[in-house]
Amino acid sequence: MSDSIHTPKPHDHQHDHDHEHSHDHGAKLTPVKQHDHASHGDACCSSKAAPAVVTLSEAPTAGSRLSTFRIEAMDCPTEQTLIQNKLGKLAGVQQLEFNLINRILGVTHDLPSTAPIIEAIKSIGMQADPIEEGSPAAAPPAKKHWWPLALSGVGALGAEVLHFTGVAPTWVIALVALVSILSGGLTTYKKGWIALKNFNLNINALMSIAVTGAVLIGQWPEAAMVMFLFTVAELIEAKSLDRARTAISGLMQMAPEQATVQQADGTWVEKEVKSIELGAIVRVKPGERIGLDGEVIAGQSTIDQAPITGESLPIEKGVGDKVFAGTINQAGSLEYKVTAAANNSTLARIIHAVEQAQGARAPTQRFVDSFSKIYTPAVFLFALGVALIPPLFMAGAWFDWIYRALVLLVVACPCALVISTPVTIVSGLAAAARKGILIKGGVYLEGGYKLDYLALDKTGTITHGKPVQTDYLALFPTVEDSAPALAASLAGRSDHPVSLAIANAAVDKNLPSHVVDNFEALAGRGVRGDINGETYHLGNHRLVEDLGLCSPELEEKLFALEKQGKSVVLLLDKSGPLALFAVADTVKDSSREAIQQLHDLGIKTLMLTGDNTHTAKAIAAQVGIDQAQGDLLPTDKLQAIETLYGQGHRVGMVGDGINDAPALARAEIGFAMAAAGTDTAIETADVALMDDDLRKIPAFIRLSRQTSSILKQNISLALVIKAIFLVVTFLGMATMWMAVFADMGVALLVVFNGLRLLRK
Repeated sequence: MSDSIHTPKPHDHQHDHDHEHSHDHGAKLTPVKQHDHASHGDACCSSKAAPAVVTLSEAPTAGSRLSTFRIEAMDCPTEQTLIQNKLGKLAGVQQLEFNLINRILGVTHDLPSTAPIIEAIKSIGMQADPIEEGSPAAAPPAKKHWWPLALSGVGALGAEVLHFTGVAPTWVIALVALVSILSGGLTTYKKGWIALKNFNLNINALMSIAVTGAVLIGQWPEAAMVMFLFTVAELIEAKSLDRARTAISGLMQMAPEQATVQQADGTWVEKEVKSIELGAIVRVKPGERIGLDGEVIAGQSTIDQAPITGESLPIEKGVGDKVFAGTINQAGSLEYKVTAAANNSTLARIIHAVEQAQGARAPTQRFVDSFSKIYTPAVFLFALGVALIPPLFMAGAWFDWIYRALVLLVVACPCALVISTPVTIVSGLAAAARKGILIKGGVYLEGGYKLDYLALDKTGTITHGKPVQTDYLALFPTVEDSAPALAASLAGRSDHPVSLAIANAAVDKNLPSHVVDNFEALAGRGVRGDINGETYHLGNHRLVEDLGLCSPELEEKLFALEKQGKSVVLLLDKSGPLALFAVADTVKDSSREAIQQLHDLGIKTLMLTGDNTHTAKAIAAQVGIDQAQGDLLPTDKLQAIETLYGQGHRVGMVGDGINDAPALARAEIGFAMAAAGTDTAIETADVALMDDDLRKIPAFIRLSRQTSSILKQNISLALVIKAIFLVVTFLGMATMWMAVFADMGVALLVVFNGLRLLRK
């Protein structure tokens, strides 16, 4: 049975455009997402941001392939635009995929070799290193020599001392300053020239113009010191950004490089994890890290799953249980069968999902990018006016006003403003992943603070999702012995937790199993099938009413069990109900704490369940949920979300089952429970909780609020300080030294502020 639905979400039109939902109910949870490839997050100031995925031709040809390259110089949209323009002219190149966070370029092409691509990138001053399949996305940055920066600092300080003491002629001061500028600023000049050729006014272009202008008007010592200070600030900023850049990929290092594999003759040999095939048997000793995803086939142990699920306590594992790459085997020896290759493990999918999320821009980042496109050229024109208008029309001194214009150029670049958003979002995504919360884009991380209402499914979300049969009542003496086997035979064909409880109870009692013909699932009601030529139904109260077989006596029996919080399932034949079975689910301890934390955060709660209203209210009362609605079909859950929207609420939805799909799609943010090891949930949920701990949702909301707060702090800080220095500079009270501290100092402040999210 399958179904699909898409309803646009209110309040956030950009969100609607970026992220559409549809659902295939044949899976546990399968909302299909269409991500916005409009642009990658800017890593430095830019007047034009190119898209993260660029299609250069129509559908790929039959012989096309994807080649990936690491380009260390590609960390800003300036370089991205350069590469796009260059490779766009290369015949055979069809699509480009930019990952600026990890400096990775993917090229879809039908060229016989990658040599033309490498040569094209080399021609614009960059080096493209091919990445072999299975290699990590992020690589340690290449070590750079320290002596050019040291020479630049000594030269800048020497020029200042010589100028202050007056012991050397001007040409000596100029020579010392020039050595300082060239030893420390060649990279800046090179990047600035590339940016100017492409009409892109980034910080390198503006700094190159400012330093050159200072040299031309004879300010040698100041030009040298400004270039040195800028280079130092850039180095500190790069080191800081590397921390955010490697926060996620560092998780991959938790998976060991080798594992002990059983050979055909029964012997055990250590092999590289990436060469181990599906179905192989791997042994892991106490204290070792698990190398690959798998299923335990022998042994029992406790596993520390914190890298995957964020759980603080070890989990008991035995035969049939799943284990994940990167987790730690603590107690006993285990043998497991490999179920996923190294590059497709749950850990690898988490890292890949977050890397993709880093490329999807959050609303604040979209605003900042749009603002910088207007701001930078406007301030550049303003600086040009400051240099020309007073001397030409107001009898101003050329030297003074040109100097002020050069200072304005340094202050003008919105580097701090633009860099504040991606570093904060990336830090937030990484911090969430460490907690076992997989957020599928900055739009959700930033938008979570807006939620004021949370709707929750019951089974598997608030409760353990593993109910047991508690009561059995035969309505006729003649079926007392036969009804449990008949019901279990029908229940065994369903994967609903209540059905499984009935089926498991029959297994425990060693009851016989019947062959079921013409089996059919009835959405939200139960199942139907033929046994020995007779048609039977097994379903809930709603099914009995739909069949017109309810009676006051039966209602009384149902009510007595339902008011205890139990789910009642009835077995019926064509004549009417034969027996009823009561099933109860237990509430997770974490659910009570999670609901209390949500209330402390000011968020109201609503439980939506297909179980009867009495059960819903009983469970809701146990955990402290504000409201509960029962007897709901998937469309009823959707309508409940619509009602909350109509009342002006911003609604999130938590669920783990196929019946939750429409409501998850309609909600502002859909949370998928217990996503570890589940491909569809990891790949498609707005937010995937890697285990079944509901306390991760208040943790997500707190993180979202902190992220939103830091974004506002960074933007306010950058704009206010820029405005102050623009005024001070125009009044002639600022120097180029002050301009560098204003620009790069604020940039460092917002970077460090964003990195606070990574603190445990």
